Amino acid sequence: MIHYFRKAAVLFALAVTVQSCSSDPTVSRKKERSSVDDQIDSTVLKYDPAKADKRIDEFMMNLHRRSGFNGNILVARKGKIIYERAIGWADHLHRDSLKINSVFELASVSKPFTATAIMMLVEDGKLKLNQDVKEFFPDFPYDSITVERLLTHRSGMMNYVYFVDDLWKAQKKDERPGITNQDVMKLIAEHKPNPYMKPDRKFHYNNSNYMVLAAIIEKVSGKKFSQFMAESIFKPLGMKQTAVYSKAEYPKIPVDVVGHDRTWRRSVAQNFLDGPVGDKGIYSTLHDLFLFDRAMRKGMLLKKSTQDSMYAPHNEMQRGHFNYGYGWRTFVNGKHKVVYHTGWWHGFRHIYLRQLDKDVTIILLSNLTNGSLLKLDGLFNLAGMPVVRRSAYTGNGESLSDDD
Repeated sequence: MIHYFRKAAVLFALAVTVQSCSSDPTVSRKKERSSVDDQIDSTVLKYDPAKADKRIDEFMMNLHRRSGFNGNILVARKGKIIYERAIGWADHLHRDSLKINSVFELASVSKPFTATAIMMLVEDGKLKLNQDVKEFFPDFPYDSITVERLLTHRSGMMNYVYFVDDLWKAQKKDERPGITNQDVMKLIAEHKPNPYMKPDRKFHYNNSNYMVLAAIIEKVSGKKFSQFMAESIFKPLGMKQTAVYSKAEYPKIPVDVVGHDRTWRRSVAQNFLDGPVGDKGIYSTLHDLFLFDRAMRKGMLLKKSTQDSMYAPHNEMQRGHFNYGYGWRTFVNGKHKVVYHTGWWHGFRHIYLRQLDKDVTIILLSNLTNGSLLKLDGLFNLAGMPVVRRSAYTGNGESLSDDD
């Protein structure tokens, strides 16, 4: 009889546990994402160089010879890689050649990942888009800046990169050790630098927005940004070569690809500004970025409705085609829609494009910041993607030729 009651008690406890899990909104939201069995097929990264698109290869080699493109490229249609190649030097000083799995600092291509992490927290009920930054950082000196206004670059904040750089130079501080996002938040609270404009007045691209978002992720999750991203995104998707590297955590960033500013004579040394992350600071490869693209397609991280909100226009349309959503720039040409992001930081310049309607992906990662990525019209045509022109935004802080 005692055995019977013990067994009944155990069954009752299990039933309560199952019931509590099924009523947990976090669990139910995660079930709405793709199932555990809906994993990325490992063959997605298979590629036969002998079957490379010869027209794309000819275009890229001309871009290399005539315009100085130096970097890695991947083009895919409907989940199949049709072209990939590593072209040029990883480190010109040591004559190290790039490899297809070379790891690049993503610069502002980090922003879509930061936005994805924010929206995962929103889906899990741990964060709301209308929450004010002051709820997380009571000493934050600006009013009416919400999570959504950070995502859409409508906060009106100053750019922390220029503010901290001026401060370090004025105080003659050692520029080698990295600083953290939390350090920058304290500096902003202490010095209260003037904002560019009032919140929600208009779109104004600004690295501060995504630096603050990463700081919020750390507050909400109780983990370092690097740990949260690894556990929530990189590892689950099999992005084995992707990580967040901050100079505040690594005296020397453990990658071999060196950024070069415009000419080979100017390799860029990392400094204290390579400490804050979220706006930058994610390091990755062509293949890992393609895995992320496929995972988003499958809904493995976010529901379709959430992704739709990220790709929707949240600002004033620019030149009839361009806008910015949550962490993605958007380009619309008739029925065709491309979400993309550019990156430009410390000798690295990139563009990562995903055509949503035809499932075309183009990724170019470069460690030589010349103008070669401004001459891609022919590549877009060959890949079957609408020509996404450079002049998406104009004005101080909004042009692709400024911060990203």
